[in-house]
Amino acid sequence: MKSKTKIIVLHLKELIYTGIFAVLGILFIILLIIMFLPDKNEAENVGASETVTYVPGIYTTSLLLNDNVLDIQVTVDEYRINDVAIVNLDEAIATMFPLIEPAFDTIAAQIRATQSTDNINYSNENKYTSTVLLNAIKASLDKATVQD
Repeated sequence: MKSKTKIIVLHLKELIYTGIFAVLGILFIILLIIMFLPDKNEAENVGASETVTYVPGIYTTSLLLNDNVLDIQVTVDEYRINDVAIVNLDEAIATMFPLIEPAFDTIAAQIRATQSTDNINYSNENKYTSTVLLNAIKASLDKATVQD
């Protein structure tokens, strides 16, 4: 029985470096898998708790004030109201109706915070202005609402 003996020389330093890089590579792969796979609980919660409420887009309602047009613009995605803004606010309208901007800012902030046009508070001082603006915002949201 003749056998040729082979001698392999392994340097301890190279073994340690190779082991460290192998462990780091495995950890990196696990981290990538954890980061990019969707969480099952999130997927179930989105489907269960939120139903599609709006058709995503920008919806506008026009108001005619003293022969000037004022546009109320509402931006929505599928689940929420993203923005409520006044578009085409002419200087003449701002001068003739000085309560428009402060009343609108108050209403818009409440709508963005509550995601609803229900139970909006406004002062008695600008009740009629706020009512007109709120009705225009509701009309824009009605255009955006998903019809069953």
